[in-house]
Amino acid sequence: MEILWARGSGTADQIREALAPRHVLKDSTVRTVLKRLRDKGYVNYKIEGKAFVYSGVEKPRNVAVRAVRQILDRFCDGSLEQLLVGLVENEVVDRAELQELARKLAQNPAKKVTPKGEK
Repeated sequence: MEILWARGSGTADQIREALAPRHVLKDSTVRTVLKRLRDKGYVNYKIEGKAFVYSGVEKPRNVAVRAVRQILDRFCDGSLEQLLVGLVENEVVDRAELQELARKLAQNPAKKVTPKGEK
């Protein structure tokens, strides 16, 4: 997905080449992963000549939200509190970051909260 988000689109061959040298994968493996991503609704494709050209359907943030929702449902009984406490206890998220976010939400509950580094 990172390659498609960075490039905008690509064929299976282009994606496989972009993965090298970190990951040496067979062409059939890349095509299988792309098919599974398509089946799950993460990518679309169009046919150009004889090639399938793949592109991401959603922005990375939207995919992340979907993934977190699945984690909440599968591992935390749908509880955001369980997830956040676990993230703090395991030092994935700093307690001060959560407190700052809570402060921002309390000040502007109707406004959209922008993540760090975004304007």
